[in-house]
Amino acid sequence: MTAPLLEVDRISKYFGTVIALSDVSMSVNAGEVMCLLGDNGAGKSTLIKTLSGVHQPDEGALRMGGEEVHFQSPRDALDAGIATVFQDLATIPLMAISRNFFLGREPLKWRGPFQRVDFAEANRVTHDALAEIGIDVRDTSQPAGTLSGGERQSLAIARAVHFGAKVLILDEPTSALGVKQASGVLRYIIQARQRELGVIFITHNVNHAYPVGDRFTVLNRGTSLGTFTKDEIAKGELENMMAGGKEMDQVAQELERMIAEARGT
Repeated sequence: MTAPLLEVDRISKYFGTVIALSDVSMSVNAGEVMCLLGDNGAGKSTLIKTLSGVHQPDEGALRMGGEEVHFQSPRDALDAGIATVFQDLATIPLMAISRNFFLGREPLKWRGPFQRVDFAEANRVTHDALAEIGIDVRDTSQPAGTLSGGERQSLAIARAVHFGAKVLILDEPTSALGVKQASGVLRYIIQARQRELGVIFITHNVNHAYPVGDRFTVLNRGTSLGTFTKDEIAKGELENMMAGGKEMDQVAQELERMIAEARGT
């Protein structure tokens, strides 16, 4: 049996007396979209930062291809093939699209004893990479801020794919997008899966996760409520699990009681 591309094995993370993650396990395979679901405060951000090398786990292990790995920095994770696209750091708006695409990995050429950035090559590669995922940009030297929100997220995804990412972690890529832009990003997620990447799609929107997801891990207050395939759980059950069904029922009953009391007075 082939080992997962990335495996989280009973990870725990503490910040002083605060338990951010407790005994969390999940995995993602090549050609799979693993959706990490949870409401605000569920622990999704802490887990992302642990996978991407920002935090180190206090307990448990991370494995890639069955081998345990230790990331001391985001560069370590990137070098291992884990590319993370954070919701608010996908691009630098005032920088050219092609410069955003390369971000420190610009192609160079020699002029005498000196090196300089090969802007023509950078623009060509960027244009071709974006065209492959359906984004037609006439001038890749224009600022990235001229792109739509969905196109900026897709630029970051194309960049990760081009530079050989094995695992693509997407932090709420559709949360600030309209319906049309969000559907575009979801199509690019499917394309990444078709390229045999392992995709971890972090979101609190079940309507976005369910159509593209293969498996679903639900976090609540730093603990995992389980991992499920589509055959094992319906969309409505996922929504109920994320919302905390019992808690919502208690709130509804309390509201009904307060309304009844108010009408009685």
